Amino acid sequence: MEKENKKKPNPTDVYVGGRIRLRRNMLGMSQEKLGESLGITFQQIQKYEKGTNRVGASRLQAIAQILSVPVAFFFEDAPGADGVEHKGLAEDSSSFVVDFLSSAEGLQLNRAFARISNPKVRRKVIELAKVLADDEEQ
Repeated sequence: MEKENKKKPNPTDVYVGGRIRLRRNMLGMSQEKLGESLGITFQQIQKYEKGTNRVGASRLQAIAQILSVPVAFFFEDAPGADGVEHKGLAEDSSSFVVDFLSSAEGLQLNRAFARISNPKVRRKVIELAKVLADDEEQ
């Protein structure tokens, strides 16, 4: 049993690592830059992001400060203690959001949208995206 746990990372560690990667990418920060800020190598950041290495509490707090999020950000919609993600509608799947925002298109769209300061324009962009998505379904 013990060897199996060594081969397969804990689902919570994988999830937290994915959230670190998501936020780092949203900020356009490299693994190297995050590692430098923490005084560790980018390889260590890779291991954290894959869930291969568990992030300690003090290190996670430092990462949260560098990435300008509360520590709780890394656990939002995390899998339960049983390792199973408890979710309602498939559309609300946090893994879908993480996958999308980790993609090149998702990052570009997110960064461009964040630069729009006018709330009316932001709503129009959302309306446009919904119309385009509906057209594609038909």
